[in-house]
Amino acid sequence: MRIIRYLDPQGRVNYGSQQADGSAHRLEGELFHTLKDTGQKAEVATLLAPIKPSALLCVGLNYRTHAKEVGAAVPAFPILFIKSPGALQNPGGPIELPRFLKSDEVDYEGEMAVVIGKTCKNVSRAKALDYVLGYTCANDVSAREWQTQFGGTQWCRGKSFDTFCPLGPWLVTTDEVPDPQTLRIRTVINGQVLQDSNTSDMIFDVASLIEFLSGSTTLEAGTVILTGTPQGVGAARTPKRWLVPGDSVSVEIERLGVLTNPVVEERARP
Repeated sequence: MRIIRYLDPQGRVNYGSQQADGSAHRLEGELFHTLKDTGQKAEVATLLAPIKPSALLCVGLNYRTHAKEVGAAVPAFPILFIKSPGALQNPGGPIELPRFLKSDEVDYEGEMAVVIGKTCKNVSRAKALDYVLGYTCANDVSAREWQTQFGGTQWCRGKSFDTFCPLGPWLVTTDEVPDPQTLRIRTVINGQVLQDSNTSDMIFDVASLIEFLSGSTTLEAGTVILTGTPQGVGAARTPKRWLVPGDSVSVEIERLGVLTNPVVEERARP
C-alpha cells in the first residue's frame, strides 16, 4: 500500500491510499495498527509528509562511493546524528535557505527513509525488518558551514533548520518492497541528475542499522531513520553545487516515488 497523509478541505488530517490512477481512497484506523481502505475518494487539499516522526535518526557516510568521494574511511560502526522533528517538510513545500542564521552552502542529500512501525529495543538483524512499517523518500538538507564550522563539532545545528527534512510523497509498506537493498536512488535538480546510485551500495544495510540503533535504545513506533546519501552531493563537486532560490530538487527512489521541493529564501523577520 502507498499511504498518504493529507489535509482535507476542512483542514483535518487524514490518511489515504494512493491509487495507480493518481486518485486516493480514504483510510480509517490507526497508522500503526490496522488501516482499512474505505473505498471512498479522499479529498486531498494539501499533501503532507506521510508521517510526523517521533524521532529523526540519521546515518552519515553510509554509501561506499560517497565515502570515497569525500576521502573518508569506511566506518566501523554507523555514524549517528539527529535532526529535529521540527525540520520536517511536506512534498512540494519549499526548502528555505537560512537567512537569519545565514548559510550560503546549503546542500542536498537524497536518501531512503525507513519508518519503524512497532516499538522495539535490542532487535536482532535477522528480525529487524519485522519492525518496519514502510519506506519513503527523504532529503537530508544540510547547511554545510553550520555542520562543519559553526556547530561546535556537532552536526545537529546544520541539519535541523526549518524545512531541512522533506519526506514523501507517500509511505510504501514493506509488502511492496521485499528487499530495500535493491533500489535505484537519484537526486535531480532542475532536470540535471546529480546523484545516481543504488541502495545496494550501503555500507550498513537497513537491517543492520535497526539492530545498531535499537541497541540498548527504545525505538518508538513512528521513528524515522534516514539511511545515508550516495555520491554526488554538492559539497563534493567541482565546482561545488549549493542550492539557490529557484531550484527544484527531486529525490527519486525506485518503487517509492518522487519527492520534489522548490528552493526559496527564508523570509525576513516581521
